[in-house]
Amino acid sequence: MSRARDERRTQHKRYKEDVEERGKAFYPYVMFHDTVMSLVVVSVIVGLAAIWYFTADEGSEPLGPSGSGWLGVLYEGKADPGTTSFIPRPDWYFYFLFYLLRIFKWPDTVVLGTVGVPTIALMLLLALPFIDTRRERRLFRRPVALVAAILTIVSMGVLTYKGATAEEGTGATGDVARWTQENNLPAGEAQEGAQLFAESGCTNCHTYLGSGVANLGAPELSSIGQSIDKARAKAYVANPRAFGNNVMPVYGETLTDQQLDQIAAFLEASKGGG
Repeated sequence: MSRARDERRTQHKRYKEDVEERGKAFYPYVMFHDTVMSLVVVSVIVGLAAIWYFTADEGSEPLGPSGSGWLGVLYEGKADPGTTSFIPRPDWYFYFLFYLLRIFKWPDTVVLGTVGVPTIALMLLLALPFIDTRRERRLFRRPVALVAAILTIVSMGVLTYKGATAEEGTGATGDVARWTQENNLPAGEAQEGAQLFAESGCTNCHTYLGSGVANLGAPELSSIGQSIDKARAKAYVANPRAFGNNVMPVYGETLTDQQLDQIAAFLEASKGGG
């Protein structure tokens, strides 16, 4: 054992001296390492794609994914080109940029989040090999580079996490105050129902006081309270199938009884303004 260890040490020392004296050829050493690493990355991507494809089903719930598969569903509902309240979100690897827009949200500073910060970071990354030309490669003897790398990784990690967990409302949530004023919605269940109505995406198919979009024959609901009471509104929202509506989602499966009461109170109070 001792002899074999000494021989390996001698070979390694000879190898280091040879590299120090003559350098290390790009071919085949570096090319081999790059080829192996590329194959590993491609294999991981192909493996993840195969796992996703063979373990997932189509989305089955009206308002969200079915939860099938290890890596998510194959696809959910078909895209609706008529919706005006859907708020798009980027892929996960752009979440850090997505959250920068929430930090620089004022009109005069949006350019910083979209162009300024990413461009400066990219320029520094490209310039780094020309700025740091020292031959020292041991991490703990390069404190500036080490601290910069750690701060970059932590910043991107935090921004990615914040972007992934950021809550987004539908476009109609900003109209709730106007609805309350124009339709004289009473405090309590009716106003809470208005907020829930906007957050649940009801304006993807219905219009209400100029908000939303009419899809699939869904009616305008600004004055629905003139022709429906709270009990019937609750029953309809909970199970539209019982009334012959096979298009509208069954909200009785996704909302609590209290939430159904709130939406029903909102619809009953919607008398058309005035």
